[in-house]
Amino acid sequence: MTKVALLGDSIRLLGYGNKVPELLGKDYEVFQPEDNCRFAKYTLRMLFDLRNDLKDCKVIHWNNGLWDICRLFDDGKTFTSEAEYVDNMLRIAKILKNITPNVVFATITPVRKEHPYNRNEDIDRYNAIIVPELKKMGFAINDLNGLIRGDIEKYICDDLIHLSESGADICAEQVAKYIKAFGI
Repeated sequence: MTKVALLGDSIRLLGYGNKVPELLGKDYEVFQPEDNCRFAKYTLRMLFDLRNDLKDCKVIHWNNGLWDICRLFDDGKTFTSEAEYVDNMLRIAKILKNITPNVVFATITPVRKEHPYNRNEDIDRYNAIIVPELKKMGFAINDLNGLIRGDIEKYICDDLIHLSESGADICAEQVAKYIKAFGI
């Protein structure tokens, strides 16, 4: 049995993470935390507590970013600066690469344009700064943003940020495809 892990924010927890185990089938053991991995620094901290759960994983699929790019306060700043985001994400990346060379990063998914705290231009900017860095490290990139971007109204539910049922379905299919692509 191949052990894999799904790490990520509520796009994973409430969305594709519920569907991937069934799509992978009985040959895979899927670990995923019951907690939302939230923003990158929170995920970084969680990795210490999850170290035993992640042991022996052959593939890790990971996403972070929606919490990092949110603008909660009226100060013109994202929750996590670009520099802090990159630093935290690269620290996470190194830790995950020490567990397995087979790591997939999923891009930050878009939100509906009327979301009060998250902006697609911030999402695009943060994806643009982290993806090249992770590619240099040999990460596979699962472009969930591009997948959802084709029909945001259909794939993002009425809360303006989380995946709809059909959004969770197509993301889960793509996540399972990326995991199986390692041929392990």
